Amino acid sequence: MSKQKGIISLILTVVIIGLLGFASLVGIGKDRTGAMKNIKLGLDLAGGVSITYQVKDKNPSSEEMSDTIYKLQKRVEQYSTEASVYQEGDDRINIEIPGVSDANKILEELGQPGALYFISQTGADGKENYTYDQSKGEYVLTRTIEELKADGSIVLGGSDVKSASPNTREDETTKQKKHVVSLVFTKEGTEKFAQATKKAYEAGQSIGIYYDGKFVSVPRVQQEITAGEAEISGMKDYEEASALASTIRIGGLKLELKELRSNVVGAQLGEKAISTSLTAGAIGLAIVFIFMIVVYYLPGLASSLALLIYTELVLLALNAFDVTLTLPGIAGIILSIGMAVDANVIIFARVREELNRGKSVRNALKTGFQKAMSAIVDGNVTTLVAAAVLWFKGSGTVKGFAQTLAIGIVVSMFTALVITRIIIFAFYAVGCGKTSLYYKERKERGTIDFLSRRKVFFGISVAMILAGFVFMGINGTGGKGAFAYSLEFEGGTSTNVTFDKDYSIEEIDSKIVPVVEKVTGDANVQTQKVAGTNQVIIKTVTLNLEKREALNQALAENFKVDAEKITAENISSTVSKEMRQDAVVAVVIATIFMLIYIWFRFKDIRFATSAVAALVHDVLVVLAFYAIARVSVGNTFIACILTIVGYSINATIVIFDRIREELRYRTRSTDLKELVNKSITQTLTRSIYTSLTTFVMVAVLYVMGVSSIREFALPLMVGIICGAYSSVCITGALWYVMKEKKAKNK
Repeated sequence: MSKQKGIISLILTVVIIGLLGFASLVGIGKDRTGAMKNIKLGLDLAGGVSITYQVKDKNPSSEEMSDTIYKLQKRVEQYSTEASVYQEGDDRINIEIPGVSDANKILEELGQPGALYFISQTGADGKENYTYDQSKGEYVLTRTIEELKADGSIVLGGSDVKSASPNTREDETTKQKKHVVSLVFTKEGTEKFAQATKKAYEAGQSIGIYYDGKFVSVPRVQQEITAGEAEISGMKDYEEASALASTIRIGGLKLELKELRSNVVGAQLGEKAISTSLTAGAIGLAIVFIFMIVVYYLPGLASSLALLIYTELVLLALNAFDVTLTLPGIAGIILSIGMAVDANVIIFARVREELNRGKSVRNALKTGFQKAMSAIVDGNVTTLVAAAVLWFKGSGTVKGFAQTLAIGIVVSMFTALVITRIIIFAFYAVGCGKTSLYYKERKERGTIDFLSRRKVFFGISVAMILAGFVFMGINGTGGKGAFAYSLEFEGGTSTNVTFDKDYSIEEIDSKIVPVVEKVTGDANVQTQKVAGTNQVIIKTVTLNLEKREALNQALAENFKVDAEKITAENISSTVSKEMRQDAVVAVVIATIFMLIYIWFRFKDIRFATSAVAALVHDVLVVLAFYAIARVSVGNTFIACILTIVGYSINATIVIFDRIREELRYRTRSTDLKELVNKSITQTLTRSIYTSLTTFVMVAVLYVMGVSSIREFALPLMVGIICGAYSSVCITGALWYVMKEKKAKNK
């Protein structure tokens, strides 16, 4: 790069930082596209819509309720991955969708839940099952649903439809647009529909789609359909097609539902939660910048500029991909900024090594970037594989976490390998970095014998994990539960209170919540305001009759509430059993895929096995901390564990990459133990610096954040320390033990 190009590159860097900063803070155009304020916020930050459905069926079973809740959860994820669905009382289902404020629009788009049937035109006796009533201008049934079921005339139910979506096609003959509904059936539905369409096509008949007491469409079958897909045509416009598609999607529920009430609810947390989190992020980022410049001089300045661009790009990406950001999501973004430092530290550590070997600054920079490439790519791709699996297989908060993680990884790789490189070579071109003084050379430290202490390290790990299981057992047998499960995992009681005035969120937190905590003994009370009213929904642990009466009396005495108007219902967990199963399955599959990728890239199953063992180790240690410290296990728990999985595997890859490199140059006289010790020692600075910068980001968040953020940050800090410990002390030792065992067997 010439001096002129270097000057232009640096000027462009400053301009890009300014433009991206303006776009992410203020926005572009009349709609302020890209601005931070336009990012969709979750129910805890901005409120949303709360809809309650009543089950029409009498005495629904727990299995039917669970199945319906899970299917509704999948449906509402089209609005937000952070939407939650849970049971209220014995026969009600509550849906909370963040980031929206029009309850009627949601109800219209979601569709009115009811029974959906595909009915053949004629029954087994050859008589018509439905006819067109001229006076009403619609099709009507000639038999009851029960008679149709007994006759076998109902060829499919709503549960046989996998998906339904509106589409616009161009007619091949007239070239006019036609609006259709595209259907995809389940495996069983495909077989049923193939048989039904064959019979209807041969007889020249139709199949009526009957929903909630009336026909919504009666399409004539044009051919036998065996591929599991079909189209319903004849809609006058796209809106009609969209409405029918919504109807069919919601009709796949096991239970019939009717809308009981819908409210717009306020944020669970005040503006203080957002402002303190953002301030914590800014302070943490500033500390990281100072640290990088002090430690790495000129490259540190280059990485700081690249991290600014990284932060701005992430904010714009959240807008572009319509990600719903919750409070743990903000913590995840701030955490990802700390983790983005990792790639830069790897590069600069490599550059410093090359300088110590006597290379010129230019050659050291070039070689440093080349040698760091494999570790950065392998570490990030491994985590990206996990994010992809979590996105496809997870649900709810797991899917939301995967989105944020994937965005952070892709942007991090781009800024580290492209932006940082351009800036640092531009500095060199303009003459700011042509001497090694700008890179703060350090003497290479002597090799530390980590492997000789491997039995001690293994013993410490086993002791920590066993302590966790012991505390889980003690807590479980003592009636407290293995973990301190929150409302999201265990359910509780929802109390609806109408106050004599409209309290602000800050007043609710400072005045009402302490009273509720004192009576119920619950330290994790959740509150929501109902927009346009004086109502406040208070969610606590499950309260018995005595506790409910005591709470009612306390509210009446302290806030002049009419106790007779206070209503309370038990609610189920918002993280359903199916969602937990999805999360576990997603993590297991992600771990398998990571194992396969590491095996493929490192050509040695022992590398993959050691990495996964360290990952499991870190998760178990953090679980032990949750059990011992009794930190609340809620929605942030899932995000925390998943973050540790991604962080742990990335730290391990760096050490394995160095071992892989050293093995290429190994001679017969090179001792394997010495080789592993040397690799761990050479990457020790990176392990310490990366863990330190990430820890600082989370620690600032813990000090300044609200209580729910602290519940996320505290175990995360434990996970960061544990990840650094396992990558340095456990992974290399495990690989060495397995390698030596194989050698002895041979």
